[in-house]
Amino acid sequence: MLKTRIVTAAALLAIFLSALFLLDPISWSLLLIGLVLIGSAEWARLAGYGRILRVGYMASTGLLCGLMLSFLLRGDGGLYSAAGSFIGIVAGTISLAFWLLLAPIWLMRKWKIHHPVLLALVGWILLLPTWFALVELRNISPWLLLGAMGAVWVADSMAYFTGRRFGKRKLAPAISPGKTWEGVLGALVGATLYGLALVWLASQAYGVVAALWLITLFSIEGDLFESWMKRVAGFKDSGSLLPGHGGVLDRIDALTSTLPLLTFFLIFYRF
Repeated sequence: MLKTRIVTAAALLAIFLSALFLLDPISWSLLLIGLVLIGSAEWARLAGYGRILRVGYMASTGLLCGLMLSFLLRGDGGLYSAAGSFIGIVAGTISLAFWLLLAPIWLMRKWKIHHPVLLALVGWILLLPTWFALVELRNISPWLLLGAMGAVWVADSMAYFTGRRFGKRKLAPAISPGKTWEGVLGALVGATLYGLALVWLASQAYGVVAALWLITLFSIEGDLFESWMKRVAGFKDSGSLLPGHGGVLDRIDALTSTLPLLTFFLIFYRF
């Protein structure tokens, strides 16, 4: 299982890096729309939609992504920064409200919600701001996006291996039995080391370490939320597209709660 995870992760990383640094903005945005469409199909499965509703949800998700992209595109194939800032503030505010206010209550109360409209809205809150963040952060700098995603990957990997080796105290056994407080500590240690590496190698301020702690905590929340939705739906994984990893949502769960918020604060800081 671990070998399969590593092989799949290496293949995904190679594809991701090639796309990140070689594709033009439009091709990158369209590639991500394809990713979001797969994610929307997996979310529709977790929501219990039938075949027709799944297709409709995928189509409407693609339409919303296309609508956002139409506001961003310039005639020369670039992206408008002003339109991006507006969309980023709106999408980031919605995402921030969800992850700061609604998601914690949802997890603490362990809501089992099956209302199709509400679940559709939540799916869009997860997917659409994440799509925009991936587009906008890459438009600012591919290295910025890679650095942000690297922070989440390091924290996730450290949590996984630390939890397997030292984990004893369960973090949220009713939501995700495999996660432990030792894993959380390992994730924070990984974020700290990653931040210090950025300080020494990339001349970043020490404040980046504190920012990475916040990113790590939000990434854990995103992971827990998707774990709870899978538990309610009765699935181990969101899908089976990625051997050893499950589905697309299983790979981007921590990104849905981190990248939109990072994009929001970067845009807000520019103002």
